[in-house]
Amino acid sequence: MWFRPPYGKGPDVESGANRPLYPVMLESPQIRWAFIRKVYSILTVQMLLSVAVASVVVFVRPVSHFFVHHSAGLGLYILIIFLPFLVLCPLYYYHQHYPVNLLLLGIFTVSISFAVGLTCAFTRGKVILESVILTALVVVSLTLYTFWAARRGYDFNFLGPFLFSALMILMVFVLVQLLFPLGRISLTIYGGLAALIFCGYIIYDTDNLIKRYSYDEYVWAAVTLYLDIINLFLSILTLFRASET
Repeated sequence: MWFRPPYGKGPDVESGANRPLYPVMLESPQIRWAFIRKVYSILTVQMLLSVAVASVVVFVRPVSHFFVHHSAGLGLYILIIFLPFLVLCPLYYYHQHYPVNLLLLGIFTVSISFAVGLTCAFTRGKVILESVILTALVVVSLTLYTFWAARRGYDFNFLGPFLFSALMILMVFVLVQLLFPLGRISLTIYGGLAALIFCGYIIYDTDNLIKRYSYDEYVWAAVTLYLDIINLFLSILTLFRASET
C-alpha cells in the first residue's frame, strides 16, 4: 500500500467550458477546464500504463515466479517497494520542471504498477476483477459528486486535517499488524478503514483540483489522484481477499 503525498502547492467538460466550476471562481473557466482535462489525461495514461504493467506481471508467470523462487528476487522486490518513495521526493521538487517531471512521473508509475502486479499475481482473478469494477464505480461516482457539489458552493477543504489524522492512525494500525498479526479480522478492519479514508481523499483531492491547484501543478495533481485510486483498489482488494480466507 502506498500512502498519498502531502498536499502541495464527471460532468461534460466540453459543454461546461464557459461556465464557472464553483460560485466564487476568479480565474477564467476555460483555463481551469483546460487544466482539469490535462490532469485527467495524464491520470488516464497512468492508469492504462498500470494496467499494462500489472497485466504483464500477472499473466507472464516467470516474472512472478522469479520473485518467489530466487533469492535475488527478494532484494529486487524490496527495491521496487521502496522505489516509489525514493522517486516521490525529487518528483515533488521537480513537479513543475518539464520534461523532468514527466520522466520521474513515468518511473514512479511503473514502479508502483509493478508492485501492484506482484500483489495481484497471487490473487484469484475473480477477486481482482471485482476489486477493479468496484474501484472504478466508486472513483467515477465520487468524482461526479465532487464536481456537482463544487458547482453548488460546497467546499471540502475542511477534510484535510481529519483525513491526515485518519491516515496516521491507519499507519499505526499497519505497524501493530506487522508486529502482532491479528489475522483475518484485522485485515477486514484494515481494508474497510483504508477504503473509507481514500474515498475521502478522492473527494478532497478532486476538490483541490477544481479550486486550488495552479495550472503548472498538473503533474502533482495527477500524482495525488493516482495514489488515491491505487490505494483504494488495494484496500478493496485486501477486503475481498480477507473475506475469502
